[in-house]
Amino acid sequence: MKKAFITGVTGQDGSYLADLLLEKGYEVHGLVRRTSTMNRSRIDHIDNENFYLHYGDLTDNSSLFRLLYNIKPDEVYNLAAQSHVRVSFDVPEYTADVVGTGTARLLEAIREVGLTKDVRFYQASSSEMFGKVLEVPQKESTPFYPRSPYACAKVYSHWLTINYRESYGMFACSGILFNHESPRRGANFVTRKISLAAARIKAGLQDKLILGNLDSKRDWGYAKEYVEGMWRMLQADEPGDYVLATNETHSIRDFLDASFESLDMDWKAYVEFDKRFLRPTEVDLLIGDYSKAKEVLGWEPQTRMKGLAELMTQEDYKAAQAGLL
Repeated sequence: MKKAFITGVTGQDGSYLADLLLEKGYEVHGLVRRTSTMNRSRIDHIDNENFYLHYGDLTDNSSLFRLLYNIKPDEVYNLAAQSHVRVSFDVPEYTADVVGTGTARLLEAIREVGLTKDVRFYQASSSEMFGKVLEVPQKESTPFYPRSPYACAKVYSHWLTINYRESYGMFACSGILFNHESPRRGANFVTRKISLAAARIKAGLQDKLILGNLDSKRDWGYAKEYVEGMWRMLQADEPGDYVLATNETHSIRDFLDASFESLDMDWKAYVEFDKRFLRPTEVDLLIGDYSKAKEVLGWEPQTRMKGLAELMTQEDYKAAQAGLL
């Protein structure tokens, strides 16, 4: 039985990845931070004797060293992060510590425990690294131009992963994932904010939705499909870096259209603008070329933006009707 260690297991991607690996017969170990209130709703459904949770933190190298020494995993997936781009402007130092230095701590722990040649490592890189894009569409060789503290920290982690691969012969991969959403997406991310608002407005629980820049364009895919891409990277013959995307770009207005139309509403009657939701610097156009992942890994997206928006909104509307929102 293979063992996997997932940081960020309580997040959107971590929870879908745990589901996938358990289905494949893995023993799955997840890293969770201690908080005063439980934040495990995304993994509450998992009832499997091969699923284990451990307290620890990417800011604490002693916990990482101890867990890796005891578990001795075959695969490590580093998904933990302060992952909200707008919030990273408010807490840049914390974001750098968790997203950037946290990766260094984890990689060093793998090396110090002596697992360099035994572990296959996945680093969650981000399309935000492309920032002020220098090429359209963006692919693995596109130069980075980060436009937020979050993106800067991700660039550091990305190059550090490559450095450990080349310096120590580690099987280390970076997945440059473009925006990927789901009904498990955090409520403070724009897509989930939209799907929740549409559902609540339709159910008579909310009057309006306040947003910032509606013209930003993103390449949106389905998180459940993207975690399979992560897994496939670590099953390949050679380590490498891969873009996971849909090769389509849509504006936030497009997502609003799809979400509200799925409930027979016109978003223009409910959405208001507030400049407080604008970023100090914006990433205007992201669209990814996933041809390498398709050729090498046999991976390609199945769910596109419109279907994704409908899926998320319908799930949230069911929850609203059930009194769960």
